[in-house]
Amino acid sequence: MRIENGRALDVQIAYIGGGSRGWAWGLMTDLALDGGMEGAVRLYDIDRDAAEKNARIGQIISADPRAVSHWRYTAVHSLQDALAGADFVVISILPGTFDEMESDVHAPESLGVYQSVGDTVGPGGFMRAMRTVPMFAHFARAIRDHAPTAYVINYTNPMSLCVQTLYRVFPEIRAFGCCHEVFGTQELLSAVLRDMEGVPDAPREEIRVTVQGINHFTWFSQASWQGRDLFPVYRAFCEKYRDTGFVKGRDENWMNNYFECSHRVKMDLFLRYGKIAAAGDRHLAEFLPPWYLKDPDTALSWGFTLTPVSWRKKDLQDRLARRARLLSGEEKPAFAPTGEEGHRMMKALLGLGDMVTNVNLPNQGQIPNLPLGAVVETNALFRRDGIFPVYAGPMDGNILALTVRHVMNQRNALDAALRCDRGLALTTFLNDPLLGGVDFADGERLFDRMLLAQKKYLPAGWGL
Repeated sequence: MRIENGRALDVQIAYIGGGSRGWAWGLMTDLALDGGMEGAVRLYDIDRDAAEKNARIGQIISADPRAVSHWRYTAVHSLQDALAGADFVVISILPGTFDEMESDVHAPESLGVYQSVGDTVGPGGFMRAMRTVPMFAHFARAIRDHAPTAYVINYTNPMSLCVQTLYRVFPEIRAFGCCHEVFGTQELLSAVLRDMEGVPDAPREEIRVTVQGINHFTWFSQASWQGRDLFPVYRAFCEKYRDTGFVKGRDENWMNNYFECSHRVKMDLFLRYGKIAAAGDRHLAEFLPPWYLKDPDTALSWGFTLTPVSWRKKDLQDRLARRARLLSGEEKPAFAPTGEEGHRMMKALLGLGDMVTNVNLPNQGQIPNLPLGAVVETNALFRRDGIFPVYAGPMDGNILALTVRHVMNQRNALDAALRCDRGLALTTFLNDPLLGGVDFADGERLFDRMLLAQKKYLPAGWGL
């Protein structure tokens, strides 16, 4: 990599999960629209055919007349081939298949336990972690051996545990996790200003926030726009829409989109705790007792739905069909920024402009009353050759109590996964708030059934 005339040239990116039918296409588009960098992307995937197809799609995007920078895309045979000489490593994988996720999400329903996502916490998030941690331990060892100075950007869930695994196995790794949930809450605050104050255009980037928490259970302890405290206007907004939800600008079929919500969970949490919950309602609900997830009707009454894995399977088929259209030329690539910030972070780390954004990193004291070393989400400064967490201050005691339970569960889940420790795994599994009403014997049977569903992805030490 070299810098010439304010541009980074010959940047080398290794993409683990290079057959991705979503994140990879988005990154390819963002890179093509950014004139500040160009170079090569090596795509590695256990599905080599998917990586080959994505390499062709990447070349199509790069050759498009709308592209302002040009990248070379190749599919490689091995993880080592991808990592050799990499400046950056992007990890974006689906751990297992949607068949395993079907067990994650739907098996607990036999005991009346419902999940809206099932990829971070709850019984589904736990089981996803059991099969994901060994994969990330493998990635960490490979990065240590073949790209020890590369910056590693993780997009895979469960985010906190993925990043924690990388640091546990290779403590000197330069890894961080990216998530756009905070962006969505900044955009909501922009909408609050339009609705309550008639402010027509307050871009989310102008909404200044102090971020505290863990991934998908983040909170704003401060929020301002042009120096104005937004908490009073947000409180008035919550009192106005607490019963109906906020759905302005959406058509009557908005609930058919499984990723939509009416923000009632966020509003309820603000009115309870006095801080702005800064993730989607579907994620927030899973970190709490089943206040919002008692059953599908309860979720619906709070303005969000449960995402069935059958929908994800259908969506995958739709993405595969789109891939075929892109490869045949029947469909042209979309050339619009995704709103993700991965490429901007790369530029900042290369010395092409500092930036501050939310990121998942081990706690070095940026949240002083959470355990040191736990992966937390706060703002951080990105600049040449460094990521520097921004001090977020201590969390309020009532929110801290909700958060610490998950921090310790995640630490125990990592230990259980690395040691294949069934006893620790079982008690950690049953310590999740969503399972608080489940009888221990019933919970143990559910645990065994769900763990067996992960068998082909688990180390031999589990003895399954």
